[in-house]
Amino acid sequence: MTDFPASTVLGYPRIGPRRELKRALESYWDGSSDRLQATAAQLRAQTWLRLRELGLAGIPSNTFSLYDHVLDTAVLVDAVPERYRHLPELDRYFAMARGTQELPPLRMTKWFDTNYHYLVPEIDATSPFRLASDKPAAEYREALALGVDTRPVLLGPITFLLLAQAAPGSPEGFTPLSRLDDLLPVYTAVLAELAEAGATWVQLDEPALVTDLTPGQLAAVRRAYDQLASAGPKILVAGYFGDLGEALPALSAVHGIALDLVRGGLPDLSLLRGKTVVAGVVSGRDVWRTSPDVLTLVDRLRPHAAEVVIGSSCPLLHVPYDVEQETDLDPDLRDRLAFAEQKVREIVALSRGSLLAGPISAPVPAGFGITATATRSPYAIRAKAQARLGLPPVPTTTIGSFPQTGDLREARAALAAGTVDVAEYETRVRAEIEHVIRLQERLGLDVLVHGEPERNDMVQYFAEHLDGCAVTRHGWVQSYGSRCTRPPIIHADVKRAEPITVRWATHAQSLTDRPVKGMLTGPVTIVAWSFVRRDIPLRDVVWQLADALRGEVEDLEAAGIGIIQVDEPALRELLPLRQSAQPEYLEWSVGAYRWATSGASDATQIHTHLCYSNAGEVLAAIDALDADVTTIESARSGGTLLTAPGIADYSRGLGPGVYDIHSPRVPDVAEIEEHLRKILRVLPADRVWANPDCGLKTRAYAQVEAALANLVAAAARVRG
Repeated sequence: MTDFPASTVLGYPRIGPRRELKRALESYWDGSSDRLQATAAQLRAQTWLRLRELGLAGIPSNTFSLYDHVLDTAVLVDAVPERYRHLPELDRYFAMARGTQELPPLRMTKWFDTNYHYLVPEIDATSPFRLASDKPAAEYREALALGVDTRPVLLGPITFLLLAQAAPGSPEGFTPLSRLDDLLPVYTAVLAELAEAGATWVQLDEPALVTDLTPGQLAAVRRAYDQLASAGPKILVAGYFGDLGEALPALSAVHGIALDLVRGGLPDLSLLRGKTVVAGVVSGRDVWRTSPDVLTLVDRLRPHAAEVVIGSSCPLLHVPYDVEQETDLDPDLRDRLAFAEQKVREIVALSRGSLLAGPISAPVPAGFGITATATRSPYAIRAKAQARLGLPPVPTTTIGSFPQTGDLREARAALAAGTVDVAEYETRVRAEIEHVIRLQERLGLDVLVHGEPERNDMVQYFAEHLDGCAVTRHGWVQSYGSRCTRPPIIHADVKRAEPITVRWATHAQSLTDRPVKGMLTGPVTIVAWSFVRRDIPLRDVVWQLADALRGEVEDLEAAGIGIIQVDEPALRELLPLRQSAQPEYLEWSVGAYRWATSGASDATQIHTHLCYSNAGEVLAAIDALDADVTTIESARSGGTLLTAPGIADYSRGLGPGVYDIHSPRVPDVAEIEEHLRKILRVLPADRVWANPDCGLKTRAYAQVEAALANLVAAAARVRG
C-alpha cells in the first residue's frame, strides 16, 4: 500500500463467528485439545479474506489476540513480571491472564468506558524493555502470504504506559509514563521490522489521548510521535472514544489521524493539513445502521486533509459479527441494525458514495420523567430495623451466580429448540436452586443466594422479560479472554409487564431459614451492557429501567424477601472519559439507582455490587447510592480499594472481595484471612462483609466449594 486505501476499519472481532476461539481456548486449558494455534491461524485468515471479499480496501492485521491485546503488548516489549518468567512461553502468557494455583494473575479492569476487560501491565522503574516477540511482523507476513497487504496495528506507547500500573516495590511517586524514553526504542525496532517485512502504514491505537491529559503527558505525546514518525512506515494514530482535543496538536509529525466522528466532533481542521484522515463515521460501539448524512462530515474534511478515508469510529471489537444470522429478530428491528459485517459494507458503500438511506430511526418515544424524591430513612435507622436478620460480625455471602453447568446450558438450549417443555425445564431449575441452597447451608454461609440457574446472563435475562428490549441468538461480543456476552438491544420504551424474579427468589427462601438475597441487575448496568437506542438521551433510558426495577423491588419485598441486591458493576464503566461531563452523569445515574431502590422499607436490606472497574475513583458516588451493603472487587486488584481516599469513612456495610473468581486458583484459608485482616485494619468489623470478588458463574463446582469453605473458615478466624 503506497497510498492509504479509500476504506478501512480500525479493528475487527476476533472470537470467531461461532465463538471458535472460546472453544479452542477452553479445550486447550482443560487439556482436551492442542488445536489452539491452528484455530487462531484459521480465524485470522478468515477475517482477512472476508474483509477483502466485502470490498474493504484497507485491512488491519495484528488485531487478533489469544486473550487480550494489552497483554500482547506487554509480552511484545518484555514487560513481564519476574514471578512469571520461569514458565514456558504460552504457559507464562496464560498465567499472566488467568493465574495458576501458585501465581495470581495480573489485575484486570475495564477498557475505557466499554465492557471489554484488559490485563493491567506492571511496570517498574528499572527493568529493561526489549523487543521480545515478532507477532506484528509475523501476522503481517501471514496475511501477505494469502495475498492480503495489511496495515499492522499496535497499541500506542502512551496508552500502554498510562494504562499500566507501577509494579509492587516501585519508588514512591513512580509512574510508568516516566519510562517512555526507555520504551520508544522498542517501538522503533517494531516499526523497522514491519518496514522490512513490507508494511508501508502502521496504525498506533491511542484512545488515552481522548481523556484529560496534563501538560507533562501532552509533552510526552509530542516527544513520542516526533520520534516514531521518522522510524520507517507511515504512522496512523487512532484516537477513539471521543475528541482528541488538546492532544491533536501534539501529533503534528505523524502522517495520518483516525478521528472518532461518532462520539467526537470535528477538530480544528487546520491541524489536519497535509495528513491522511480516517473519518470514523460508522460506529464501532453500537448496532444501528449508518445514515448517508454522515458524508456531510466527510465533505467538510476534504478541503483540509491530504486525503480522507471512510472508516469505523473505533475497532469493531465491540459489536457482533453478522446480523443476517439473527433470523428470530423482528424483521422491522433487524432492518435497522448493522453488525460488524454490515458496518464494513456501509464503509465500502460510503467510500463509493453509494450508501442508500434505510430505516434507521426508532419509533417516536413516549418520553419519561421522574419528579418524586428518591430517599430512604437515614442508615442508622435502617441498620436498627435490619437487626432482625440476626447476622454475625463479618457476615459471609457470595455475589449471586453459581456455576452454570453443562446440564443447565443443555436444558436452556433444549427449551429454545422446543425439545423440552417449560414445565420440565423449570423442574430442572428448581432442582438446581435446591442444590445451591443445600450447598451453601453445608458450607456455613450466612446470607445465601439462589444461584441464578434460570439466567443465561445478568443483563440478557432481564431484557428477555422487559418490553422494549430484544435479544439475539448469535450476537456474541468478547468481554475478556474466552468470556463472551450477547448484549441485548434496547430499541423502544422499557416497561415491566409482570414480576421477573419473584417466584425464583421465594422458592429459594422457602427452602431455608437463612436469608436469601433477591438478585437484580441495576439500571445503569443494563444500559451499559446493551446496545441502546439513540433517539432519546441515555439518562431517559436508564430512568425507564429504574422505574421497572422499582416495581420489582417492591414485589420482592411484598413476597417476604428481606435482602435485595441491585448490582451496578457498570457505574464506573459508564463514567464519561472527560471530567467536565462526569458530574452530570453521576447525578442522574445515582438518582436512577436511588429511585429503583428507595421504595423498600427500612427493614429490607439493600445490597449492591461493583467489579473490575476502578471503583475507588467513584467512591463518593458509590456512597451516594445509599445501599446498606456494597460488595466490590478488591482481591484481583491487590486491595487498592483500601487505599482510596475516604474509604475509612465509608459509613455502611462494605465487602471488598477477598478472592478472585476469574482465576481457576483456589485461595487457602490463610490467604483469605490475611485479606480480611487488611480490610479490618481500615474498616470497623461491624461494617465488613466477607465475599468473593464477583459471581461464580464461570467457575467449576469443585473450585467453588473449596474456595467458599476456605472463605467461611477465614471469616470464623477473624471473628475470634
